Amino acid sequence: MSSYTIPVGPLHVALEEPMYFRVEAQGEMVVGLDITAGHVHRGIEALAMTRNFYQNITLTERLCSLCSNSHPSTYCMALENLASIRIPERAEYLRVIADEIKRVASNLFNCAILGHIIGFDSLFKHVMETREIMQDVKETIYGNRMDLAANCIGGVKYDLDEERSKYLWQQMERMKKHLDEIYALYCKNSFVRLRTEGVGVLSKEDALRFAVVGPVARGSGIDYDVRQKSPYAAYDRLDFEVQTENGGDVLCRAKVRLREAQQAVRLIQQCVTDMPAGPTCIDTPPEIPAGEAIAKSEAPRGELIYYLRTDGSDIPERLKWRVPSYMNWDALKSMLVGDKISDIALIVNSIDPCISCTER
Repeated sequence: MSSYTIPVGPLHVALEEPMYFRVEAQGEMVVGLDITAGHVHRGIEALAMTRNFYQNITLTERLCSLCSNSHPSTYCMALENLASIRIPERAEYLRVIADEIKRVASNLFNCAILGHIIGFDSLFKHVMETREIMQDVKETIYGNRMDLAANCIGGVKYDLDEERSKYLWQQMERMKKHLDEIYALYCKNSFVRLRTEGVGVLSKEDALRFAVVGPVARGSGIDYDVRQKSPYAAYDRLDFEVQTENGGDVLCRAKVRLREAQQAVRLIQQCVTDMPAGPTCIDTPPEIPAGEAIAKSEAPRGELIYYLRTDGSDIPERLKWRVPSYMNWDALKSMLVGDKISDIALIVNSIDPCISCTER
């Protein structure tokens, strides 16, 4: 059978963000793939080197919407590592709460889009309705449904009083029932399984070869999570398990994300219960010396790394980040080959690519 080439993207009705795929196909099957990125460069790394340390907290939060808290918190950790700053213990718990709230919202959004792509729009609406509980939590606690503005150098900019702590706990209790229902649907519904099981398979060997991270790696049986391997904030004092699946397909990646959302709810409740009293940030503006530092965190999509170099002024000499999507999208060359053309959008969505924070 002769092969032919299909262009998909960079603007395409089935793709959430601009990526260009040159697909080699035989009949309905993908037999080869070439990925071209670089369609939405915004020059944010260059902008960061024209703004001072404090302005860059606001800038980094606008790199990406779904993991918008991970960027400024990791950036602040790099500054704190460089200046040998230990943030207050209460601030460490408050950073975990902000991170896990965003993790739930991000993971549910991806799983909802999965339902939409396979044509199960009632499932899409059910997941998005559940996600709306977390969106209301963001608006109530932080005053914003997307960018939380929670972080500052040396701690956080928000606190939880008794009333808001009680509200947060109650909303997490509401989430539990809905998350259990959604997880059961993804595990047992015959239509979901028919469309996702055995689709877009990434073996553990290929996952290691492509060095994928986050739910993509854990869906292929790789037990790696920065929160446990290199704990930061208050994660070393919290009880949670790294969620893995061994199938490596679209369904496994969705199940990992849903179980991580369930774990995140429990982590938030642990923080509300165990969080000590005290200040939420250091009491004097820090001095940032010349030098270089690295910080990393477990963003919703996986390991996020920040590199910072300073020259003694209040403007970074170099600021660079490596986001999870940069590692994950190359593995599409393994996931897509052998699957149907009609599954391209579903498989691409399963890695949850964030083009805006990758093409920086």
